Amino acid sequence: MATYRHDPDLEFLRHCHRDDLDLLVSVLICDPKDGLARITETLTYDPQYKKHKPNHPRYWDAIAAEVQTFGANNFATLLRWGKGVLYREILTDACDKMKVNYNSKSSVETIEMNLLMKILEKSLEKMTPDQLKTVAEELQTGHSNPTPGLLTMAIQAGIKTSGFAAYQMALVVTNGVAKALLGRGLTVAGNAMLTRTMGAFAGPVGWVLSSLWLLKDLAGPAYRVTLPSCIFIAYMRQKHLYSPENTDA
Repeated sequence: MATYRHDPDLEFLRHCHRDDLDLLVSVLICDPKDGLARITETLTYDPQYKKHKPNHPRYWDAIAAEVQTFGANNFATLLRWGKGVLYREILTDACDKMKVNYNSKSSVETIEMNLLMKILEKSLEKMTPDQLKTVAEELQTGHSNPTPGLLTMAIQAGIKTSGFAAYQMALVVTNGVAKALLGRGLTVAGNAMLTRTMGAFAGPVGWVLSSLWLLKDLAGPAYRVTLPSCIFIAYMRQKHLYSPENTDA
């Protein structure tokens, strides 16, 4: 079984809701490509997992350890006595794979947002003119003939001025990725603003991500775990920091 390395960038997982952690657990233990259990996963053998599932916050550290282990190669993990690598290394490796422009000295939150923004940019580039108009109307940009570049700048401007806007963007991207990979999205019941965001803005993003272009960008089995894991963790961090509805599980 994996052994958790203390990681300040993952400690917040103890406060995340079980439904959100369930997305992360799902991608750790099963390959979305075929739905089969991962041969290299160890989480389901953990005593705390067996005792408390699906109350994931009760064994958040075992989940974090699984993320760290998948982020390392097997030989290096053995040399560390079953311990993987810290989350920052996993995140920057995923960003390099996706050709994300980021400052290595930036905070993990900032790098995560760069990753989500890259995914959103690529989604915008694959949208039809009608889909782009739908997004522009939701964002109220005033553009009658929006382009991916114009919408990207509008979204980036919103994120810079509002933490809640950053959370909304993280929610939209993650919801699309979750639907594409796992066949189910996020739960935002009770928040009318987020429900509208998911319905209008997330629609086109979800349609594009449903084409599974993201999976085509993943070269090997490791990235099929670490990249979605980083996306789900980035969303949970934004929810933890900026969502007024966020409560401990």
